[in-house]
Amino acid sequence: MQDPQIGWIAAIIVGGLAGWLAEMFMKSGTGIVMNIILGIVGAALANWLLALLGVSLGGGWIAYLVAGFIGACIIIFLWRAIRGRA
Repeated sequence: MQDPQIGWIAAIIVGGLAGWLAEMFMKSGTGIVMNIILGIVGAALANWLLALLGVSLGGGWIAYLVAGFIGACIIIFLWRAIRGRA
């Protein structure tokens, strides 16, 4: 997603959907605002991690949704790991 092909409004909507899907999958119980943040930040994180592995999801909203879901799940997992130790 070096060259984003969706706008800000679409990023918020798709990010919220990706965060919500990750919330349901990970059973985390976050709210709508946190879902949007998780989806958007998760998409950036997943895209960066996948680029390190040489994997490209392409562009568009479907790739953004997949990357957001993967990244949000990673963030939720890391948050649980850190919080569990504290």
